[in-house]
Amino acid sequence: MRTSFLSRFGLPAILAFVVALLLSATPAHAGTPVLAVAVDKTTATPGSAVTVTLTLTNPHDTAAQFVYESVQPTYATTLNTGLKYAFSACGGNVTSCDTGATSGLVHHSVPVAAGATTTVTLTYTIGADSVCGNGARIDFYTYLYYEYANGTASDSGIFQVPGNEVVCS
Repeated sequence: MRTSFLSRFGLPAILAFVVALLLSATPAHAGTPVLAVAVDKTTATPGSAVTVTLTLTNPHDTAAQFVYESVQPTYATTLNTGLKYAFSACGGNVTSCDTGATSGLVHHSVPVAAGATTTVTLTYTIGADSVCGNGARIDFYTYLYYEYANGTASDSGIFQVPGNEVVCS
């Protein structure tokens, strides 16, 4: 018994078309960067301070009511036990900030209006006795979580934080 052209190719073609439509649908905030991350220097020496700037843009059509963000060292940074640094300050639009030894936690000031931005800075100081040179790097990632639409919706993500090379003076 021969199968018809439609039964052999039709169903897979329809399924492929539906999947293509679903994958091509873009969210309303596509193209809007949710988080921009920067450091004030790409190289630093032992004893110097580095400031990380985290700028959140609310891409939704309602205000964000809760924004939590943590900055953590990457695995490679934690493996280099000779790197010595500590978060020492935070500022910007924050309601609370916890600068632990090697990480930082912030709650951005809310509400963040639709389309508006809020900026937080975290500063860490490289220990005067930290290793330097020969590939000594301090790199981080940040986890961002925020709620919007009167708390009925949320979004989160992990973003890389540009690091810096610890060079000898």
